[in-house]
Amino acid sequence: MLHEIRATVPTSEQIALTNMESLRANSYPGRIIIMGYTADRKTGVQIYSVMGRSENSRNRKFEIKDGIVRTVPVDEKKVSDPTLIIYNAMRTIDGVHIVSNGHQTDAIFDAFKKDGQFAKALAEWKEEPDAPNFTPRISGIMFSRKNSPFASSNSSMVLSEISRNGSAGQTLHEYFPYNSNILAGFGKCIHTYEGDGNPLPSFKGNPYSVLLEGPIDKMADTYWNLLNNENKVALVVKTIDLQSGLVDYRKRDKSEGK
Repeated sequence: MLHEIRATVPTSEQIALTNMESLRANSYPGRIIIMGYTADRKTGVQIYSVMGRSENSRNRKFEIKDGIVRTVPVDEKKVSDPTLIIYNAMRTIDGVHIVSNGHQTDAIFDAFKKDGQFAKALAEWKEEPDAPNFTPRISGIMFSRKNSPFASSNSSMVLSEISRNGSAGQTLHEYFPYNSNILAGFGKCIHTYEGDGNPLPSFKGNPYSVLLEGPIDKMADTYWNLLNNENKVALVVKTIDLQSGLVDYRKRDKSEGK
C-alpha cells in the first residue's frame, strides 16, 4: 500500500509541467519574472515578460543597451502615460543581476552600489498606485558565484513581492530566498496577477516551479509560446555564466512579429 501511495506522488518535473500548463491557460498573468538555473548548474536564468490590455500597455518593446534591459515605446506618439510602463527592467552591479517590473530596479541597483541591502532598498516602496488594481511590485536578484561580493551561502537568488493587503489596505512585503542546489533545471515563477478581472486580482502565494530546458533560444520560444497571444507584449531571457559572469540575451517582441 505504501508503495502504491508513493507511486501516485507527482515528480518535481510533473509539478513544473502542470504549472506551465496553468500559465498557458492564464489569459492575463500580467508581468512575469522567472529565475532559476540550468540542469548542469553552470548557468543562471532570468526571464521577464510584459503583457497588456490597453493600447498604452501594448505599445512597448524591450531595448538592450549597455547591459540594461529597458521597456521603450514602439510608437512614442501613442504613449498616454509612461509612468508605470517605461522603466529599466534588468540591471547588473558587482555580480548582482537585478530584475523587476518597475522603477524599483534602479532603487535596488543603487542599494547594492551603496551597502548591498535588498530588503532595505525596497523597505519604503509600496504597490503601484493604479487603483483599483494596486498592481504588486515584483523583483528578483541573482548572484554570480565568483563575481559578487554580496553572494550568500544561504541563498543564490531572492524573489520579492510588494502587494496590497486588500482587507486591511496595508502594504505587504514578502521575500523568497532560494539556493541553486535545489533548483537545477528549474525556475521559480511569480507574476503580478492571478488572472484577468476587474479589478485585477493580485498574485497570491509562493512563487511556483517551472522547467528551464535547452539553450537560450529554446527557453525564449517556450515561454513566449506559453503566453496568451492576444495579451502578450514582449519577453526577454537573460542567461548568466556563473563562473565567468558573462551574459547573453534573447528578446521576443510582438511589435516585431516575433
